[in-house]
Amino acid sequence: MPIEFVCKIKFAEEDEKQKTKQDGDKESLIEESCTPPAKDLAGFANSCSLHGINHIFVSGRLGIRQTLWALAFLTSLALFVYQAAKCAISYLEHPHVTSLNEEATPEMVFPAVTICNINRFRFSALTDADIYHLANLTGLPPKNRDGHKPTDLMYPAPDMQDIFNRTGHQLEEMLMSCNFSGQNCSAENFSVVYTRYGKCYTFNGNKTTSRKTKQGGMGNGLEIMLDIQQDEYLPIWRETNETSLEAGIRVQIHSQDEPPYIHQLGFGVSPGFQTFVSCQEQRLTYLPQPWGNCRSTSKEKFPGYDTYSISACRLLCETNEVLRVCNCRMVHMPGTADICPPSKINCVDKALAQLQKNSGDTCPCETPCNLTRYGKELSMVKIPSKGSARYLSRKYDKSEDYIRDNFLVLDIFFEALNYETIEQKKAYDVAGLLGDIGGQMGLFIGASILTVLEILDYIYEVIKQRLQRLLRPQKEEKKNKQQTCSVATVGLEEMKAKEPNDMTRSHPEGAYANTILPNHHLPHPHPHPHPHPQHHHTGHHGVFEDFAC
Repeated sequence: MPIEFVCKIKFAEEDEKQKTKQDGDKESLIEESCTPPAKDLAGFANSCSLHGINHIFVSGRLGIRQTLWALAFLTSLALFVYQAAKCAISYLEHPHVTSLNEEATPEMVFPAVTICNINRFRFSALTDADIYHLANLTGLPPKNRDGHKPTDLMYPAPDMQDIFNRTGHQLEEMLMSCNFSGQNCSAENFSVVYTRYGKCYTFNGNKTTSRKTKQGGMGNGLEIMLDIQQDEYLPIWRETNETSLEAGIRVQIHSQDEPPYIHQLGFGVSPGFQTFVSCQEQRLTYLPQPWGNCRSTSKEKFPGYDTYSISACRLLCETNEVLRVCNCRMVHMPGTADICPPSKINCVDKALAQLQKNSGDTCPCETPCNLTRYGKELSMVKIPSKGSARYLSRKYDKSEDYIRDNFLVLDIFFEALNYETIEQKKAYDVAGLLGDIGGQMGLFIGASILTVLEILDYIYEVIKQRLQRLLRPQKEEKKNKQQTCSVATVGLEEMKAKEPNDMTRSHPEGAYANTILPNHHLPHPHPHPHPHPQHHHTGHHGVFEDFAC
């Protein structure tokens, strides 16, 4: 009965090198199955581009040198975090700066000019019915025909649009002369617009056919002479909210994109004077949220107007409030609702007064992100002079006193063909934030974006290996045993059949260390090959050659 010996075989490093040399670029059986070890922290510290950590994480015990380097690194890291937090807080505050610039241009679009006579109704144009209906507005007592009381008088319901249009001052009668940049103009160059002053007129109000001026200075803009017709002013019997004690006109200079809001934004021009208005165009650009509080042009279209403006917003708020309280609108308000009759004027006044008190809460009007406004400088001289009074009296068939009390000249022009740009800009944007944080990072810890990627890559590798160990612990242990151990079985008859000197096969001298296995002897050369090579039961020929039991 054959006896089998189970022998554990260990391989020399020289054998592995010899096998690699024989097989060329093929890896050995053991090398193919081994898993490379994970990076250790010291090795990562030596290869990482983060400054200082290669002096902290070293092999061996922690000494004074490593402790000092660790303190220095932590201090630098704390300073970096502090500065980076300050930069982030400053960015989240969204600061902005305002830049002012002046640019010249060969020509400029002339602004829209709206003029209104302070007196809203001509006394000679009022009928008995008009005076009756407008009693709450004018304060005039109704006419009493044939001894009838005012309560006995019967008139049809008033048409306020018709009353304002018919009884307001007509520009054809007020305009004595008109000149724009050396060219004559007339009342046809003005468009009718309704405001709180009633029937008003706007010059150059159409932005599609707006006039341009190619030269600045006096005489290169709009110059008009007006007769304010004080004889047509209503007599004052009692004061009302609409009663005016002044004489003259109201003027507003605005862009073509916004409606006139002349009762609040206009300036007055007095008769008996020539008023010079030097304009300076200003183009303002504001930032939207969160840097500013302007209304972006990308928002929905503003109802009732082509473009959004503060004046349009205020008019729309007034319209909505009057509609809500009085179920009607005033003649100058946008929309298609019924115009309020004079009997509801008290309701309208109360609604507008309440809106003015709570306008900040109920009607917040944001500033548009792009706005054009006109700075003004006014100066005036008295007209007519003693020498021109007689000439104007003969020319217009008016008395000299009438001319002094009713005539005025308005001259509006650009100071120069340039405009100011006032622009809000971001004081701290994303590029500035990244630049500051990158500079602080490089100054204190010598890191960059790639350094962060190196740290993340190391963490990924460590987590990956830990998960592999947790998920396949038994497989790895069994595989490692198979890689480092092999078993060979030899029959007893084979051992007896061999001479003691034939137990080992010849090898080149120095191929193995003489202490690689127990009972290992120096090799002895043989004159001829082994007679029975087929009796060695090994998995790979030429690998399991030296062993001892």
